[in-house]
Amino acid sequence: MLDVPYATQVDGATWHPELKTHLHVGRALPAHLAPYAPGPHTLGRFIENTLNPDHPTPSPEPTAVLEPRRIQFEAADAIAARAASGGRQFLLADEPGVGKTISAVLGATAVGDLRGARRVLVIADRPAAITIGHWCRTISGLGDGGLEWVVITWDRLEKVKDHTWDVIIADEAHALRRTTTRRWKLWARISGHGRPHDKAPFVIATTATPGHTPLELPYLAPAYAQVLGEPMQEWTSATKPAAAFASALERHGVGVERGRYGATWTDDPARRAADLKLVRGWLDEERPPAMLHRAAAWGPVPISGMPVALTPAERTAYVADWGEFCREMDLARRGRSIAKGRAALLRFRQKAGLIRVDSTVAWIAQQVEAERQVACSVEFVATAADPIADRLRDSGIDVATIYGRGRFDPEAERLRFQTGQAKVCVFTTVASISLHAGETLTEGRRASSAPRVGVFHQARFSGIAARQVTGRTHRDHQVSPWHIAYAEGTVEEQVGRVMVERIAAASDTVGSDTTGLTDLALLLGADWLPPATLSEDGA
Repeated sequence: MLDVPYATQVDGATWHPELKTHLHVGRALPAHLAPYAPGPHTLGRFIENTLNPDHPTPSPEPTAVLEPRRIQFEAADAIAARAASGGRQFLLADEPGVGKTISAVLGATAVGDLRGARRVLVIADRPAAITIGHWCRTISGLGDGGLEWVVITWDRLEKVKDHTWDVIIADEAHALRRTTTRRWKLWARISGHGRPHDKAPFVIATTATPGHTPLELPYLAPAYAQVLGEPMQEWTSATKPAAAFASALERHGVGVERGRYGATWTDDPARRAADLKLVRGWLDEERPPAMLHRAAAWGPVPISGMPVALTPAERTAYVADWGEFCREMDLARRGRSIAKGRAALLRFRQKAGLIRVDSTVAWIAQQVEAERQVACSVEFVATAADPIADRLRDSGIDVATIYGRGRFDPEAERLRFQTGQAKVCVFTTVASISLHAGETLTEGRRASSAPRVGVFHQARFSGIAARQVTGRTHRDHQVSPWHIAYAEGTVEEQVGRVMVERIAAASDTVGSDTTGLTDLALLLGADWLPPATLSEDGA
């Protein structure tokens, strides 16, 4: 099996249409093909060993470079206790940087030992060039426990749907909030979502931000059904999983209401608070518990707004763009065209962000001069990431860039930032990368100790996405303040204020603020659009 990049031709590598991968047939791999050999615990290695059952490539010996902390052993013990009691699912909801990856690997190994498991599937978030290597190195560092591990990303579920898995780690499990996607259908099949409790693999769901509302937790339905002593058919449906889940929540007292686009959560603050306590209690108060949430010992992320004073020319351009947006949104509303409404919103956000590029560049340069390293989160490439990176380089500042699929090597760029070679990292990814000071790198190296600061060039509308972003630098005992940039005296300022509150709310273990999303929609005249249109991740 060979991992040959797309559109690349390599002598001796033959494309196999049925397996949809490149192969080399022979007793040994030629030297020029060695760089394309799949690494331990990857999908390529799994396929190769499946094709060669009598001569599988052995897993490497543990490297002993990782020393789990006590808090991670405690998490593994909690996971094992839940499995030993007959549980089928565990929610590991520790804050970013507490150490969920190591905890999950230790927990899965313990579950495998308890249940006589053979295979563990790890589903990681993107970018694959960073996340797969991170998980594989962690497994190799701790040891595979005699289990066969396969690490993939959420967009490759199709590749493993026909195999049987004993234990599954669903990293960044909030990726399963939507039940109308192909991802959900594949997940339901692989995880045995609708099966009886004793017929499904054990699932470890890891995420610091499970969902904005109880309605966004359908992936936890197996755990809820089990702790409440109910069969799975009471909580899910093959054809209408969201509706079935909402009905089950309503039946147990959650404030579910019927809205224009399906079930919605109540707007009553007192009812919301009671609902959050209820759904969290189902898992947290079970004995042994079916979930674990530990706050970061270094405290919550310090986050604040960063007003930008526009020049007269910039303000004129901003006002013109705002007027054009209002006209387009009004036409879209009258025609009930969701596509046109979403397009108008995206264009306005891109134009507004482009107007503020120079101010963001100036602020970043000031931070670098103060001997800080800067993480700059953007949503758009052509109107934000590229111009910010280009202008920083023009000023003599080296920039690491993690955006634009195939344009850069994400891990190489991340390491340039982590080692201090590049003082700035401009990125679009939301989760699963570490940019914090002092990180333990490969071969005993450590990341630079320079303090990290972060800036949202564009305020993300999803509290979950924004909270995940801040966790890239504010983690592992490293305090990293974040700032949301906005044009002073504009609608962006009001949006920025709402987002500061939403990021804090997203840390709630079983649901966060949704009134903020309604406020955003009203500010932008987009309250007639489905909530999922307000952000790229559908939050």
